[in-house]
Amino acid sequence: MNAAADRKLFLGGRLKRLRRDLDLSQTAMAADLGVSPSYLNHIERNQRPVSAQLLLRLAETYDVDLRNLGQSGGPASEAELSEVFADPLFQALAVPRHEIMQLAEDQPAAADAVLRLYRAFTDRRVRDRAEVEAGGGAAPTDSPSEWVREYVQSRHNHFPDLDALGEALHDALRAEAPAPDEGFEALARARLFARHGLTVRTLPAEVMVEWTRRFDPHRGRLLLSDALGPSSRAFAVANQLALMEHGAELQALTEAANVPDAPTRNLLKTSLTNTLAAAVLMPYAAFQRAAEETGYDLARLQARFGVGFEQAAHRLTTLSRPTARGVPFFLMRVDQAGNVSKRYASGAFPFSRFGGACPRWRLHSAFRTPGRIVTQIIETPDGGRWFTLARTVDRQGQDAFTERHDLAIGLGCELKHAHRLVYARGLDLQKPEVTPIGPACRLCERHPCAERAAPPVGRALTVDDWSKSVSPYPFA
Repeated sequence: MNAAADRKLFLGGRLKRLRRDLDLSQTAMAADLGVSPSYLNHIERNQRPVSAQLLLRLAETYDVDLRNLGQSGGPASEAELSEVFADPLFQALAVPRHEIMQLAEDQPAAADAVLRLYRAFTDRRVRDRAEVEAGGGAAPTDSPSEWVREYVQSRHNHFPDLDALGEALHDALRAEAPAPDEGFEALARARLFARHGLTVRTLPAEVMVEWTRRFDPHRGRLLLSDALGPSSRAFAVANQLALMEHGAELQALTEAANVPDAPTRNLLKTSLTNTLAAAVLMPYAAFQRAAEETGYDLARLQARFGVGFEQAAHRLTTLSRPTARGVPFFLMRVDQAGNVSKRYASGAFPFSRFGGACPRWRLHSAFRTPGRIVTQIIETPDGGRWFTLARTVDRQGQDAFTERHDLAIGLGCELKHAHRLVYARGLDLQKPEVTPIGPACRLCERHPCAERAAPPVGRALTVDDWSKSVSPYPFA
């Protein structure tokens, strides 16, 4: 008998987390699933495995995606916890891998708490170092951008309420169109003026200075920089329309997130408004259907919806509607210095959360071929394989002092989904050419690696006078 088929599934921690998310008692969930409360209790305590029949009942009763329920890890995965416990802070504890796996599997809420505490600790450590280098000075105690990023990721970058609002607003705009081929920006401008008395003006970048978009509520004007391209200008108008039409709903979603402070609250509302603007420009059902029909061809999606490469790529990471799921993509955006400014995923996410990306990933080499898509199949230390593509994009509102193509977008999915992508055609996906990569260098134990920037923590250096490794930092 096949060993994988014979393997028992113990999903107690994740089933308990699902029940609590649904605000159900054990008795209520047992009644919904047609099992006894004692049987459900045994499953949650990992004293009984989950049967295939029960998994199917879960999917039918609560609209659960079995791929998410069956995958390893909860909000904090085993890989992320391993990254945390690799820190020298925990070196003396020598936490074994099976305990890390048990924490991620059986106690997902506690694992998530460990991850949040470590994130706060690393943020504080970075700020303390910056204060020392700067000669002192106060620093904020929270990181709004990191909080918002983690909140969005906890929702798998999917907000069904905003998708529904976006589709309705898109349909309303099309119903008002004087001609079938009327452009989105013109329709949005007309609605802003007719419904809200708001005019849109484009001004020279020299007048706008560092701003690409500014709203003047006193004069009823939306001011846009002429440095914006057509797709960025359309997105700016869609953003303002979303805010004017659904400001109350956006505010309610923001308040419901239990945000820690005012700066984080404002940043989250901005992020949610951007999500709604994308849903208006690229309505869920039409975009998901077009993505499947074109093999996720980004150039054709750009042309069909009048958006930029980054906008289309980002939208692909949000296609998690249970009745119409897309390929579960992850996305990362970096600059030429390796700074990460975007990191989103609709499913699994293989890269380091507390550092940059591996230099062996072609996301970085994309800068050598500006504007061209480069593909690569990579393998992470846990054995996971991923199909990725990368391309440079221009920074929004660039000026004469900004280098062109100074950002790179990396997009990818698990290798098992690659056959659905036009970019994988012609490749041997059964026996692919694979590039092994790791997390941030200080956490990666792959050896040898000529691209290594630092030795891994917890490994002794083996520097001597007689030998030299391919890495500048040989280690045991």
